Amino acid sequence: MVQDFVKITVLENENEARLLDSILTERDIPHLLRSYHDTAFDGLFQTQKGWGHVSAPPSRHDEIMEIIDDLREAAQSMEESQTRVNRIDGPETPQGRKR
Repeated sequence: MVQDFVKITVLENENEARLLDSILTERDIPHLLRSYHDTAFDGLFQTQKGWGHVSAPPSRHDEIMEIIDDLREAAQSMEESQTRVNRIDGPETPQGRKR
């Protein structure tokens, strides 16, 4: 059975794409990831348009968007936590020592 796929959303970066691919595969959700990287332009379009996009059957749209929203929320929380730690402890030097 061939399913029609539609563009679900643009992915922000390669890490998000890999994690989403892993989760969708684990949950047996049919999907395709398309990178916007173009070797002729050395990835120029990825800085303007995002890493790429995920396509899937329209019936899985809401489920995939919920997963992506959860991933982005978790990433934002981790960034905010790291920012708070850096404010309290100060940034680390490349050798791992506090300034």
